[in-house]
Amino acid sequence: MFYGIAVLMYYVDDKKHKRPHIHVRYQGQEAVVAIPDGGILEGSIKASRMKLVQAWIEIHKEDLMTDWELAVNGQPVFNIEPLR
Repeated sequence: MFYGIAVLMYYVDDKKHKRPHIHVRYQGQEAVVAIPDGGILEGSIKASRMKLVQAWIEIHKEDLMTDWELAVNGQPVFNIEPLR
């Protein structure tokens, strides 16, 4: 979580969206965001918050891809530093 944005990655979550992705929530809004390019797959959040999410993805894309591989295989993921 950073700047009020909750970032989630679910285990074995590659059925509906085949691409690696995260789920983001901000003030009742939700979006599914692709890794590593930051494109929106579904939903929407405030544009200024989406830019923060995309910057965070850019900084941590290797860590996110590693966590994605772990998660889809049902293994524990590593925490990733929030945007500061």
